[in-house]
Amino acid sequence: MQNTISELNIEQKQAAHHVEGPMLVLAGAGSGKTRIVVARILHLLQMGVPAGEILAMTFTNKAADEMKQRVLKIAKAYILTSTFHSLCARILRESISALGYNKDFLIADEDDSEKILKQAFASLGIKDDKDLFKNTKKQISQAKSQLLFSGALPPELSSLQDVYARYQALLEQYNTLDFDDLLLLTVKLFQDFPDILRTYQNRWRFILIDEYQDTNHAQYLLIKLLSKTHHNVFAVGDPDQSIYSWRGANIQNILRFEQDYAGAKIVRLEQNYRSSHTILETANALIKHNENRYEKNLWCERGPGEKVHLFIAENERQEADFVMRRLHHFHKKGIPYKDCSIFYRTNFQSRTFEDALLKEKIPYTIIGGLSFYHRKEIKDILAFLRMVLSNCDFLAFTRTINLPKRGIGFVALEKMQLLMQEHKLDILSLCQNILERKIETKFSQKQLQGIEEYIRNILALRIMQNEGKPLSELIASAIERFRYKEYLKEDSETYEEKKGNIDELVAKATEWQEEASLPSLSAFLEELSLKSSSDNSETIVDSVKLMTLHNGKGLEFPVVFLVGMEEDLFPHINVKDSHLGLEEERRLCYVGITRAQDHLFLTAARYRFLWGYPRNMRPSRFLKELPSNHIEVLSHQKEILEEDLPTDTLFKTGDAVFHKDFGSGIVHKAYQTSLGTTYDVFFIKTKTTRSLAAKYAKLQKDVIIKL
Repeated sequence: MQNTISELNIEQKQAAHHVEGPMLVLAGAGSGKTRIVVARILHLLQMGVPAGEILAMTFTNKAADEMKQRVLKIAKAYILTSTFHSLCARILRESISALGYNKDFLIADEDDSEKILKQAFASLGIKDDKDLFKNTKKQISQAKSQLLFSGALPPELSSLQDVYARYQALLEQYNTLDFDDLLLLTVKLFQDFPDILRTYQNRWRFILIDEYQDTNHAQYLLIKLLSKTHHNVFAVGDPDQSIYSWRGANIQNILRFEQDYAGAKIVRLEQNYRSSHTILETANALIKHNENRYEKNLWCERGPGEKVHLFIAENERQEADFVMRRLHHFHKKGIPYKDCSIFYRTNFQSRTFEDALLKEKIPYTIIGGLSFYHRKEIKDILAFLRMVLSNCDFLAFTRTINLPKRGIGFVALEKMQLLMQEHKLDILSLCQNILERKIETKFSQKQLQGIEEYIRNILALRIMQNEGKPLSELIASAIERFRYKEYLKEDSETYEEKKGNIDELVAKATEWQEEASLPSLSAFLEELSLKSSSDNSETIVDSVKLMTLHNGKGLEFPVVFLVGMEEDLFPHINVKDSHLGLEEERRLCYVGITRAQDHLFLTAARYRFLWGYPRNMRPSRFLKELPSNHIEVLSHQKEILEEDLPTDTLFKTGDAVFHKDFGSGIVHKAYQTSLGTTYDVFFIKTKTTRSLAAKYAKLQKDVIIKL
């Protein structure tokens, strides 16, 4: 035990040796924060503190179990290490009878909670609307996290009153608690019954909390109540890594620790054991632009390391190609693929990199999400396209006939399958025979109207295909004709992400058609089918890791690519106009940078298809906040930034232009040659890019081009 503590640095020892009173440990990225929690537990045991008086709390069962096992292995002592919800369940099993519940209460899982809420809807005569249901469920959960009961809702939540009250009454009737009740009722128990609270205050005289910056209001108040008599709170966290406000985490909980706990000591763990000096200095420079934080500076003894690399690509394909070249380079040098990670802000960005990885036969794994071609919305749109190609694709038909709802349920589909066998017809021919009354069915008028609309849309798409319309136009028309975005809006919580994915599919079609030697719908679907079926990276141990930045917290990799560093992507367009939102985006960028151990690459594109349209992109403001002496720009020298162009340049990257011979186009690049200002222009009609000298081409500004 002594050896474990003696291995700590000065600040770590200061934290580990702390005994009485409140302490906040500001543990920077890679500073060994979990090690500190374990070391302090061991020190308390050495001091003679009984194991039963020590309580350690964290946010995941995995982290709690790892902590418990480390203490058990070293000190041969059992310490209660628990998640907040598990701790509350333990307390309520002992004492919930004071609130009028039986101790043998059940804990509802997600499915159970939804069923009970649906019963509440039904009993109040509320229409079972998917969007309303999801919003209500989320609002009830948020209200409970804020410790609001149904009878004490603020005016802005008054519409929630009846359904919340009914839902809670049903839970009580079934002697059941949902997940949020565990925290809510434990805090209520402590507030209403001081004698019961005192029992637990005396039981756990030393409280340790990991990831304190991630606590919500209920968790914050639970800790305050438990520690009210002894104030022995040992909180470990980093406000610079607070990135979960959308899950209820409140950064103010850690920022006001000294106000909440008088006489609190602050220890800063700034020595990083993960990254090079250059990477840490880059991260420090970025996060200093935030106001809501404790001042600290990460440092290390590893030496400077190589510079942070910045690559500004012309478009997303060039960006992905650059990443592939670097992956091949590192792999040849003996760095396994599993030591490399690609981080992005939003899920739809994975598509370009998945395509490139598959093309280069580099194994990969999506962390915390599905591969692009496995996502439901992508498979739905591809199923519509399969129906354009074939009369016989019953699987595609069953997947799409009720998108949106047309009343063709399981029974109707089963009947149609029997009729196909009986009359020896494919599914589309059967539908046409049913509509022409050549085959009698008991389908309702609504069902017949739904089938007629579906067939009409499929045939219209076939006409477009036969006329040789671009694939991107065909897909966009399918999305519009089948009102697929309206269908996605039924779940407002996931709408933006799923819309981003189908817009990215349109971009994929445009990109594919430019490159294919013989572009056709069948070839497109065949390639995507092969991509989907070949994605078996889950079984490959040595694979590149792809994930959103939110999924990367707590991880580290020798090689990190932080891609899509552009305004509207990162910082995200939905939050960048909010000061607090922008600060959280910057913290998210800080988390991404500090995942890197040895090699960090930042990439951006000047032009990309975004949300279904070609767009001129501007570098992320975060890039301008990084120290230039630590950045090595890898972009080609001939690529001149827009601000370096002469003042007589009329157009910039992304501008829509018109040429009298070639028609409408988009400027891909503006640069200087011996002929003066020159533009690379992608022309929509011919799907070709031409280099044109400004003084000869006589380009005119065009209206916004939609593909």
